[in-house]
Amino acid sequence: MYNKFDNPSENLALIPSIFYQTDDVVSMARKLLGKTVLTRTPQGICTAMIVETEAYRGPDDRGCHAYGGRYTERTKTMYMQGGTAYVYMCYGIHPMLNVVTGPEGHAHAVLIRAVQPLDGIELMKIRRQTDVIESLTSGPGKLTVAMGITRHMDGVSLFDTHSPVIILDNSDTIDNTNIVEGPRVGMSKHVGSCSHRPWRFYLKGNPFVSKPLKVDYTGKW
Repeated sequence: MYNKFDNPSENLALIPSIFYQTDDVVSMARKLLGKTVLTRTPQGICTAMIVETEAYRGPDDRGCHAYGGRYTERTKTMYMQGGTAYVYMCYGIHPMLNVVTGPEGHAHAVLIRAVQPLDGIELMKIRRQTDVIESLTSGPGKLTVAMGITRHMDGVSLFDTHSPVIILDNSDTIDNTNIVEGPRVGMSKHVGSCSHRPWRFYLKGNPFVSKPLKVDYTGKW
């Protein structure tokens, strides 16, 4: 059962732990579309709808940090129970928000690539130092800055009402015809055929998507 949570966006409910306990990280990447991320910091509360995701599956996915069962100080969070926030630094500069999925010990995660601002937009503008709405959160590094997500949030629960970052649901479902799928962004040649896996998903026509596909994806892997 979803628990009600007091937040600026109306008709939203905190998503419970059981939602995240699945090994099917690709399906989870689709299911997270349309959900709402809420952050609470001393500066204020921000909410935004998830509009773009990417799935990463350990241990067989060469694009995944936990490929081959890799367990390091950075990747250990991926082995925590589903519903944990995995926040790592990209190039040592940009925090990247990921949602861990599956039972404890399984290293799967969904990267949140883009969100659509809902509440706290003025605070987001200050953090991003821009008044261009469409540019506030249209990328994984942009959205974390806008919403005040830092590496210190790595390992926090996304279903704990006291957490600085949680995920909410309004119970609406996204029609599959409104979801675009294609290869993940930035996959280098060293990942081989994994670079062609169509594990990136986004809402068709949404202006906050980071890099819309220029042509329909018809590749195989």
